[in-house]
Amino acid sequence: MPPLIFRKGLDLKDAVADQLAAAYHSAIVDDIRARGFVRRNGRLTLHLAREFGFCYGVDRAVDYAYQTRRKFPDRRVFLTGEIIHNPHVNDQLRAQGIRLLSDPGEDRDSLGPDDVVILPAFGVSIGDLARLERQGCTLVDTTCGSVLNVWKNVRRYAQDGFTSVIHGKVSHEETRATASQATQYPGGHYLIVRDQDEAGAACDFIRDGGDPAAFVARFGDALSAGFDAARHFERIGCANQTTMLMSESLRIGEMFRQAMTDRHGPEAARERFRAFDTICSATQERQDAVVQLLAEQELDLMVVIGGYNSSNTCNLARICAERVPTYHIAEPGCLVSADEIRHRAIGLPSTAMVPESATAGWLPDGPVRLGLTSGASTPNNLVGQVVERLEALAEDA
Repeated sequence: MPPLIFRKGLDLKDAVADQLAAAYHSAIVDDIRARGFVRRNGRLTLHLAREFGFCYGVDRAVDYAYQTRRKFPDRRVFLTGEIIHNPHVNDQLRAQGIRLLSDPGEDRDSLGPDDVVILPAFGVSIGDLARLERQGCTLVDTTCGSVLNVWKNVRRYAQDGFTSVIHGKVSHEETRATASQATQYPGGHYLIVRDQDEAGAACDFIRDGGDPAAFVARFGDALSAGFDAARHFERIGCANQTTMLMSESLRIGEMFRQAMTDRHGPEAARERFRAFDTICSATQERQDAVVQLLAEQELDLMVVIGGYNSSNTCNLARICAERVPTYHIAEPGCLVSADEIRHRAIGLPSTAMVPESATAGWLPDGPVRLGLTSGASTPNNLVGQVVERLEALAEDA
């Protein structure tokens, strides 16, 4: 008998609504929205980006997790890993008795038909899903619709004999899950490129050829098993991790289109190259919102709130840092004092293991115009707490 899989909630949305509101709602955030996304308090004027915080996919995933705990109060409930890249939210779920299989001491081999396993918003690889199904676990699938859209395109590439070139981070759960979709069909292959430098190396091979063994040695686990650059670049289709910087994904796609044109000529390249815009709309809306905020306001600094391993948050910080001093913080406690802030350095790999930096003299004297945004995995209660802390520090300084 196949395992039970819930993909549209568990009909307990109303039952957990008050619990979710108590955990993640912020009256301060509601007030800022009502006042045109501006809040003035003493010498501090705060401008909140018009799109920020929990996206639909994250909100849905967290909602489903709470519904799962309510539905199965007497059974072991697990997550395959972090439901989203926000330590506060993951700790809240641990407090509900939901165990993360990525935590030390957890044993995936012990899972069985009496256990419930939640699949995170990033999705899981085909191999991991098949294993859970063999173990007979009840599954609650919270995979984001935007991620599913990318998977659809990657599967289509593989069906049609195209190698998937995925702009993403090889260690990211979403990217690994997406890459696995390319191997469902015989001869399906993928290459994951992190940035324009890696894309450039692949484009050089497309144009000029080279040593396939050296190519494999350079890219390692960013390649599908058995990848042969001499054969598997004949047809390529571009996709991306949904939380990457859109402008960079578009540039990388254009780099590959041009490389295929240089190799095969314009007419043949049209048959050998495909690309789809697979940045999720919520990621794009948050990126557009900070660009708009920076264009409309003369700001002294930006504060970006979100997990240090949150790709979309790191990219928001990158955008802001190009225009104004920017501090990416994980939570309100990073605002140590008016003279000290703990933050994540801009431009480093998005991993929770990146050490925090400490900066002195971060809050200017006199009137301060401060921009604020948060990543798609950051709940409103954290945004509200940061606002309170900022106002307290500005008043005390």
